[in-house]
Amino acid sequence: MNQILQRRAFGRFVMAGLLLVGAAVASVRPAHAADEAPDALVKRLSTDVLESIKADKSIKAGDLTKIMALVDAKVMPNVNFQRMTSSAVGPAWRQATPEQQKRLEEEFKTLLVRTYSGALEQVSDQTVNVRPFRGSPDDKEVLVRTEVRGSGDPVQLDYRLEKTPGEAGGWKIYNINVLGVWLVDTYRSQFAQQINANGIDGLIATLAARNKSNSTSANAKAKG
Repeated sequence: MNQILQRRAFGRFVMAGLLLVGAAVASVRPAHAADEAPDALVKRLSTDVLESIKADKSIKAGDLTKIMALVDAKVMPNVNFQRMTSSAVGPAWRQATPEQQKRLEEEFKTLLVRTYSGALEQVSDQTVNVRPFRGSPDDKEVLVRTEVRGSGDPVQLDYRLEKTPGEAGGWKIYNINVLGVWLVDTYRSQFAQQINANGIDGLIATLAARNKSNSTSANAKAKG
């Protein structure tokens, strides 16, 4: 049981690392990023994230202000966060107003940051291995499988990516699988309960309240 819990905690940390911290990504992003292969993107981003966390004590300690700034500057260019949020919200997304959609994205991002930032202190000697990639140049959506290796058993960490057009396009991550559980699917079931009970505004209010509670807990921990 302890081993299972340890693996799950490690998986949460790795997922957090990719979503929350990409300190070196912008500086090494290829000039022709749209031509970068999806498995190469995942390998580069994962490696940079791990090295950045190890090198920055304030990030490892869960400095939310610094983490959030890095999310906006470094990580979001590599993630289709609108698709991630709309998939988590489900069919109700289409009925939401633009303002509601904007609030949902903001609160969902904050939820992910605050939920997983505390796990960053677990970073030590982990490395990422990208498993053999099976894709073709014509694919618009792909699955990249990786293993994160550290002191314990390898942790499965998979990514779904889509190819986006335009000068700022290229491969974008829109879902992550940790130990067989997809991030978006996990939140979709939670969000559906709130939407069925209280509508879109009810979900927004619930996320905002949860984020406020997480913020209060984080501040209390910092002071303690």
